[in-house]
Amino acid sequence: MADDPNAAVLDLDDIQSGVLRPRPSPYAATYILLRIDAPRDGRELLRRLSQVVTSAAAPDRPGRDTWVSVALTFEGLQALGVPQASLDSFAWEFRQGMTARASALGDVGPSAPAHWEAPFGGPGVHLILVGVAPDTASLEGALGRARAAFADLAGIVPIWRQDCHAPPDEKEPFGFKDGISHPAIEGSGIPGSNPLETPLKAGELVLGYPDEMGGLPPAPQPQVLGLNGSYVVFRKLHQDVAAFRRYLRDNAKGAGDEELLAAKMMGRWRSGAPLALCPLHDDPALGADASRNNAFLFRDDDATGYKTPPGSHVRRCNPRDAEVAGVVRLHRMIRRGTVYGPPLPAGALEDDGADRGLMFAFVGAHLKRQFEFVQSEWVNGGEFLGLQDAVDPVTGSADGTGSYTIPRRPLPRKVHGLARFVTTRGGAYGFMPGLRALRWLADLRDAPP
Repeated sequence: MADDPNAAVLDLDDIQSGVLRPRPSPYAATYILLRIDAPRDGRELLRRLSQVVTSAAAPDRPGRDTWVSVALTFEGLQALGVPQASLDSFAWEFRQGMTARASALGDVGPSAPAHWEAPFGGPGVHLILVGVAPDTASLEGALGRARAAFADLAGIVPIWRQDCHAPPDEKEPFGFKDGISHPAIEGSGIPGSNPLETPLKAGELVLGYPDEMGGLPPAPQPQVLGLNGSYVVFRKLHQDVAAFRRYLRDNAKGAGDEELLAAKMMGRWRSGAPLALCPLHDDPALGADASRNNAFLFRDDDATGYKTPPGSHVRRCNPRDAEVAGVVRLHRMIRRGTVYGPPLPAGALEDDGADRGLMFAFVGAHLKRQFEFVQSEWVNGGEFLGLQDAVDPVTGSADGTGSYTIPRRPLPRKVHGLARFVTTRGGAYGFMPGLRALRWLADLRDAPP
């Protein structure tokens, strides 16, 4: 669908490219965490990075699929010396941080912060640099410019790095094509992946513009700090591929049924073809067609879920026009996943000890009603679907006692003993400032003694 001619005009020159632009395919990506030991060095770093970070303007420019983004945690803003009045104006969830929100997010048991990979969950995670490009050479060029911005600053300390890559088949570790769904945002000039959906109001993703409620989302103050910024959630998610494969084997009647069960749990076949458009068999050509593989809704053609089960991962994370408790559009956000670690060899049913999974970034203007709501109510709950306490069969916080129901005539199919296949290894809440805000932060002065 086309943008509303009355939609707000986005200041794309001031918005980081990483807020609005979907990652390229194929891709290479790197996440770097930095600690700020000296406020002045931190501010000088932001001054330099404001010349490295790419804006969302000129979507047809050469090299548009290569960018560097920068986000600051609440502790990072404190380390820069941001005035207390400004700190107090940030969203409450952001000020608390992901570690304090762990229970609400389902980060319990093996996903609890006590088990996270250092330095996540501890002090000193101040700034998050993300580089994304279509290939390693372009990525290294962009990262080289970012690293040069802090190479001579003694008060800036790199503390963690995660390299990601697109596997040759462009699938995530469980074997499903990834990176398919991307909402259209009014005024961005960047099309969404579902032509049947109305573009989201810009204020759902970027601060300073009306959101789906018709008002301006609460933004950090002064205005220059919040305008054109976004909140971002970073998550390192380890995937137990061997356990997922064993679960399919133990609950299916042969190889063909394994693939059907996997599709019913995910909501798509491994090729990316959606059950909504091909419920009986895979269609790799459809899965590979970006103009068709996300062009579907649920209400008129699959209200009951005979094609795409209501509890499947795809339908939980974006119920689209399905009848659910609440307004779906108020909980939309941008999701970006990048694969890390080597693939588990085909057919292997035992874990080889390698770390593999997805680095996820969730971008939006409302941490509470977007990421936190989806994680707690849709992924780790089932009340909104009338499924009581059932969790997402792929990414939910299962404990081995739950079950998953697949609508089917004449009787539904139910599989039991749902295990945890995805474990949180770390994460942080960040704020991605606009480019003018980066310069404003760079111009801060030390508080008087």
